[in-house]
Amino acid sequence: MESEQPHVEDQISLSKYSKRVILETILGRPDGGVGLIGRRIVVGGWVNRPASSEKEPAVQAPEAVGPKDVSCVEVLQSRLPFFRSIIKVFGGDHHRMRDKLDTIIPKPPQPSISILQISDGSCVSSLRVLVDSALASPSHVMPTGTCILAEGIVQKPLLQDKEIIELKAEKIVHVGLVDQDRYPLSKKRLPLELLRDSTHFRPRTTTVASVMRIRNALTQATNTFFHENRFLYVQVPIITTTDSQGSSEIFQVTTLLAKQKADDQSAATDDFEELASQLEAKQKQKSGKNSVQTDKVNFSEDFFSCKTYLTVSGRLHLESYASALGNVYSFGPRFRANKFDSKKFLAEMWMVELEMAFSELELIVTGPFEKISYTEAVETLKQVTERKFETKVEWGVSLSEEHESYLTEEIYKKPLIIYNHPKELKPFNIRLNDDGKTAAAFDVIVPKVGALIRGSQSEERINMLSTRIKELGLEKKQYEWYLDLRKHGSVRCCGFSFLFDPLVLYATGLNDVRDAVPFPRSFGKANN
Repeated sequence: MESEQPHVEDQISLSKYSKRVILETILGRPDGGVGLIGRRIVVGGWVNRPASSEKEPAVQAPEAVGPKDVSCVEVLQSRLPFFRSIIKVFGGDHHRMRDKLDTIIPKPPQPSISILQISDGSCVSSLRVLVDSALASPSHVMPTGTCILAEGIVQKPLLQDKEIIELKAEKIVHVGLVDQDRYPLSKKRLPLELLRDSTHFRPRTTTVASVMRIRNALTQATNTFFHENRFLYVQVPIITTTDSQGSSEIFQVTTLLAKQKADDQSAATDDFEELASQLEAKQKQKSGKNSVQTDKVNFSEDFFSCKTYLTVSGRLHLESYASALGNVYSFGPRFRANKFDSKKFLAEMWMVELEMAFSELELIVTGPFEKISYTEAVETLKQVTERKFETKVEWGVSLSEEHESYLTEEIYKKPLIIYNHPKELKPFNIRLNDDGKTAAAFDVIVPKVGALIRGSQSEERINMLSTRIKELGLEKKQYEWYLDLRKHGSVRCCGFSFLFDPLVLYATGLNDVRDAVPFPRSFGKANN
């Protein structure tokens, strides 16, 4: 005889690694969890706010009209923050004095029941949990951020409000205490810019948690799209010997600084400063060279026995796999050492990059987007009289964020493709157009976000590629492997880099990309 199966509405999902019930499977049910009333379960999560605390849960009575008596105890309690601030100003032992104040000023009576709202991150909604003071002290479980694991019975709410169900705790399995004076989320309504200083705690806020859920959905959708369109995923290196752009600011990877300090501690300061200046020095853009001044550095003693960098782009490496596998893509972090403060770009940004063999960029001309050439964009901006730009508009100068924003938000008022940029503004490996002055590249500019996609056709002519490397003063040895692709079975390839972080910014409507990234790294700022 078959065993009797539980009704679908009564089924709940346990965590794979514990007996804890995932809150999403309770709060996300069509009945809101009503079908679970009477069930004994274990739930866990963090207190995102204490709902309230009452001696007996009941409907709150209307406040009496008229003046309210205030006791001396209540007055002293209301002044505690002021007293503690004074102590800090005069440099006293804050925690020691706080303990003395707490012994002098009587504490209010503890509630017999703590009413908490907890969330375990599985969904936006939270579950109300009632904890009797006999199980755990209200001062321990009520502070925002407290971690609690409790076993109890699902019941109908005792308070007549919007909650559909609640849990009456009968056993407290675990309590992770919070120091309210030090916990940054104890304060209410912290602005996003202040939360950036506590990146390890900010996912506990509703806003940041929601942003990460959107980011996760976009990540899954990206991988699904490429999988369904028969692209192969290729992991490209983060550490590379090749400056993929040839004209960008790059982070150099080295262990020589630490080695130098260990070899000669007495002269460490002088050697460190000299070596650091050599590694960071750049030749002026007018000279065309952008390799660091490393004449006095012996890189054969370095970890990789040569100069290495954090990758700016993975497209050069992807091209080698496109030359064998057809259509390929990668998804990962890319690094640029540009020293500017921007709301749209970071030093470490995630990019989606792809390369397609047997493809040409000319197809974009027939696409369904609004398209203008770089030259047309410059001429359009030159005709603007009601706005004075910080960066002068002239041919050959890179369009700034200000220029791009004005084009998309004020003139065209929609996403825009700008193509055929001056060759000097694009990486060395982009195919030159027949005019010899512009490169086969395009940028997709989106209102409020800026450049979202940068695409190009790679130069397949080895003589033209070699000439570009020489013109820019690049170290040819770095690019021998890339030139080999042109010597053996060369194929035309097209691809683009898709800036994933600005996409999240656009999808969420936020104003700063640092709020759309779990752990942002920007010029002058890298927390934990």
